Amino acid sequence: MQHHGRGARAAFRFRATGLLLLVGYLLYLGWLTLRPPALPWVTAANLRPLATIRAELALGLWPAVQHLGGTLLLLAPLGVLLPWAVGRLEGSLLTSLARTVFTGVLVSLGLALLQTNRSGRPLDVDSLVLHLTGVAIAHAALVPVLRGWTRRGAERARASASAGAPSATGGSSRGEPFQGRAPRISGVGTVPRADVPSFSGAYGRDITRPRRLTKESS
Repeated sequence: MQHHGRGARAAFRFRATGLLLLVGYLLYLGWLTLRPPALPWVTAANLRPLATIRAELALGLWPAVQHLGGTLLLLAPLGVLLPWAVGRLEGSLLTSLARTVFTGVLVSLGLALLQTNRSGRPLDVDSLVLHLTGVAIAHAALVPVLRGWTRRGAERARASASAGAPSATGGSSRGEPFQGRAPRISGVGTVPRADVPSFSGAYGRDITRPRRLTKESS
């Protein structure tokens, strides 16, 4: 029970760490995306999928990487922090990926609407595509690694718990020998019951005084 309590506390601390990281990331994301743009002009809204991506790739590979890479990586931490914070690392990878991507869609749409209303930035559907691609890549690349790390930690905890538990032979698996029964010395018999004075008969008498011999006994 003690080792089980330790494992539960470790799992709680692990999830709490993921939740704190997720909250901190969302606060930073809101500050980064909802502040007013530094440029005095903005581009037009884009509702055609892949139109912005094609326009950036037409300028060259490296300029496209510079312009589109930030959008791709903006929501990528959600691919790891969401399953970490909600404790869904041990389920199916496909199910976890679907839930994470769906949550990423909601976050991306919420940011797009807030950016349009508060900071005046136009809506671009390609930003949504890049956000979801970043979330999916981060989930597929990092969640299996995090899952393997948590499984190894759980196996080490179970191994330490089994090492401290007593074995079926009476000893422990740490190498402590089993004491067993006390050895019996051969040649030494037990004292007959008739020769041993009882406590009730010896009470009130001097049990150290030798017994007086009678004629029958002599």
